[in-house]
Amino acid sequence: MACADIVDALGRIHRHHAHIDDLVTPTPGRVLFGPAVTISFFPSCSVLVDPETHTFGALFQQAVGVKSDDARGKVLVLASNGHRDVSIGGGTKLSLLARYGLAGVLTDARLRDFAQLQSYPFAAYCSAEAVRWGGDVITPYQANVPIVVAGVGVHPGQYVFADDSGAVVIPEPDIDAVLDGAVAVGKEEAAFRAQVEQERTTGGAGTEGQRER
Repeated sequence: MACADIVDALGRIHRHHAHIDDLVTPTPGRVLFGPAVTISFFPSCSVLVDPETHTFGALFQQAVGVKSDDARGKVLVLASNGHRDVSIGGGTKLSLLARYGLAGVLTDARLRDFAQLQSYPFAAYCSAEAVRWGGDVITPYQANVPIVVAGVGVHPGQYVFADDSGAVVIPEPDIDAVLDGAVAVGKEEAAFRAQVEQERTTGGAGTEGQRER
């Protein structure tokens, strides 16, 4: 199942913008899928945002729950709130995902330590790799609240799917219908390609016109 098929299937049910392009991954080939838990980041300001309480570890625990079973299979979605060129985490912070069995992480910001992230069992998708710490620019602010990631709204509990081509956010009530629809889309596309190949080898014509209709 490919991200494009899911986007097509979702588009047959809803018309809102739900896909994210221009992502990179330190874990190519790994599919990210699961219900979202969220952390929203905010510009760092020690006067308004206490750096002792607004830590990644504290907000991570709020997002995933205190028990490891609560976290297993979840997707941690991190919103940079406009700071896409800033590092939002790296190999040390994100080791928590491996410890608690999360499916992976999706963010519209940068991640550090790609080589280290490759050694973990989860999938990771972000805007680019970073070499500089970003804690003096943005800090974890709220957990399990609705967020916006690269222009796409994400509510806790919605499903996230990502592969090497991009990501899509699926409303929880529609997950079965969308996945079934994506399978159907894949079969339709495969049948169309087979028809094109058959007409190419037999000298038939008219496939494009049939496709448009």
